[in-house]
Parts: sequence; structure tokens; C-alpha cells
Amino acid sequence: MKVESIAALDVGSNAVRLLINSVEDYEEKKALKKNAYIRAPVRLGEDVFSGGLIGEGKKDRLMETMRSFLHLMHVFNVVHYRACATSAMREAENGRAVADWLLAQTGIKINIITGQEEADLIFDAGDLADLMDRGKSYLHVDVGGGSTEVVVYDDGQKRDAYSFPIGTLRMLAGAISPEVEEEFKKELNLIRARYSPRGIIASGGNINKTLKLLGKKDGDAVSYAKLRNFCRTLSALTFEERLEIYKMNSYRADVIVPALRIFLSIGEVCRIRSYIIPKVGLVDGIIRQIYSGKIVPDRLPGPEM
Repeated sequence: MKVESIAALDVGSNAVRLLINSVEDYEEKKALKKNAYIRAPVRLGEDVFSGGLIGEGKKDRLMETMRSFLHLMHVFNVVHYRACATSAMREAENGRAVADWLLAQTGIKINIITGQEEADLIFDAGDLADLMDRGKSYLHVDVGGGSTEVVVYDDGQKRDAYSFPIGTLRMLAGAISPEVEEEFKKELNLIRARYSPRGIIASGGNINKTLKLLGKKDGDAVSYAKLRNFCRTLSALTFEERLEIYKMNSYRADVIVPALRIFLSIGEVCRIRSYIIPKVGLVDGIIRQIYSGKIVPDRLPGPEM
């Protein structure tokens, strides 16, 4: 049996994530196995959505995160990887310059992807067909710090993919204009009219945390009413009360309510009353694209970096 380790990095607006998987090559088949997952709450979007730039503090914190991830990838003998940056870095005026600087400092190449590429990666993140009934339409919704990706499935097939500049950190920064909100609702109404989706497959760290707090397990369904009531409960609490009562981390306690409001607004406009919540994300999509040969990954630089 031959074993190779591959890695995916998601340089998001709210956090930077690393997923390491092993590819076990048997004589008759291959298998993917998760080795490690780590999340660092760097929050690039705090700078970008309020000032348009990645500041020196965030830049240095991102570099330390990438260096730490590089060391961890070496520990797991990673050979190939792919790093993708989403809305915060692609919108920052110095996003490309920061990516080039990180390459020089760490040897890690960061690919700044479009919203459409982000939606496609999330589409490839998991075996979502098992969660859907044939003949019905669904929305796969991923809410991040800077953007919300919506992928339309109809009869088990991907039909459309959208990326909206609406996210949790943007909401906290008051950086979503009425025009963007109006366009968001307009597109959702068009989706509803064309596909009549029956359910939402919801992903992202905040909805996964919600699933856990509601006592549900991976892949369970949650009703619109239950999600709305839980959002109201959290909204009535202070930041400190969320930390104390629900034992949340500080990086989760402020963004979870905006995330739930985005999920609920999509359910309301599209008249959807059921949310299925699997544990998948952008890094899962990157891993699967590397594994399937859909993308050519980068080779990890040596320890001397």
C-alpha cells in the first residue's frame, strides 16, 4: 500500500483553515482519510471590509499562521497542497501584494480565487447527493465572513452557482449596502421562481456550531422555526452571556448571530422550511479536487523555508 499526504488551506475572511488528508493507494482502490484539521481566527475581513486594506497587524498574524501550518504539514509528510484565498484577500487593495510577500516569506503559494471558483469548490466538498431526494431542488448555502455562496441542485445535478458579497464580518462592520441586499433578494426570488427549492444544505463553521448546540449530529435536519427561535435566543444575549451560557469561543460568539440571520433570510425569501447540515467546507472541496485530479496542486516547499 502506498500512502501520500495532501493538504488544503482556506485563507478566509474570518479564519484560516488547514485540512490534511492521507491518500491510501491499495491495489484495487484508493481511500481518503482525515489526518488533521486546524482553524486560526485571523479575521482578515475586519481590516478589509472597513478600510479596504490588510493592515500590518493582520499581515504579520497571517504570516505566523502560514508558518505554523507549514511546520504542521511537514510533520505529516505532506507532498502536495493547494491554498485558496476568498473574499477578503481578493477585495483588499493589497491582497495580491500580501500573497506575493507570503510566498517569499514561507514558500506557500496562495491562489486568490473568484466567487464562482469558491462556489464550485464548495460544490465539490462532499457527497451531497445522498442528502437529497431525486426529483427535488435544493440550495447548498455556505456562509462565510465576507461572502455567501449559493449552489442550486436540481434532480441531483448542479444547475447554478452564485457568490454574494454578504457575510458575517461585513454585517458586523456595517459594510453591506442596501443595493447589495436588494440584489441578493432579487436573485433569491429568481431562484425560487425557477427551481422551487425544497431544502437548504447549510455549511460553514457557524451553522455547524449551531447544530452541535441544538444537540443534533452531522447531516441532521433542522426546521426553519427551530433555527429562528435559536437565533432569537442568541440575539437576546450579550456577547459575554453567549460565552458563558453556551461555552462559545470569542471568535464564534459575535459572528454566529449574523450567520444565522443570513441562513434565515434565504429560507424566508425562498420559502424553505428545512435545513440539512453536513460538516463540509471549502477545504473539503480543495482536497477532493486534488484527489480527483481536477486541479494540479502545488508542491510543498522544504523545511529550510
